[in-house]
Amino acid sequence: MVKYINAEDTLPLRSSVLRDSLPFDQCVFPTDDIDGGFHLGAVADEQIVSIATFFPEDYPEQGVGGFRLRGMATDPAFAGKGYGAKLINFAVSALTSANASYIWCNARSSAVVFYKKLGFEVISDEFEVPGIGPHFNMIKYLTA
Repeated sequence: MVKYINAEDTLPLRSSVLRDSLPFDQCVFPTDDIDGGFHLGAVADEQIVSIATFFPEDYPEQGVGGFRLRGMATDPAFAGKGYGAKLINFAVSALTSANASYIWCNARSSAVVFYKKLGFEVISDEFEVPGIGPHFNMIKYLTA
């Protein structure tokens, strides 16, 4: 099951999966409370096992109506079981209904195959996010 969650609910997975167990206060994004943004959690066994944050932000040269995906993480014990895909598909449906044009993200290089399976395409050369690792920009165009 995928549901809307609050920003605080994302912090345990952001810390453990994305930020090498940094304290929760160092895992808060400046965009966590931006107008129009939302957080999703996939739930299994009554716990949040996959998370992602979405907020309005246009990608340069891609036009208006963009939403940025940030902070996607899945508990390693639940990886490869479809929770992340369900979360993305939920977001695609919600954002398509809201007339968004596309979703884009800075995808870790290790996650490119996951995003491609969900219809995202690479739109940049590989680049390094300091302290985190290699990434690509990816985009998924939404159609009603």
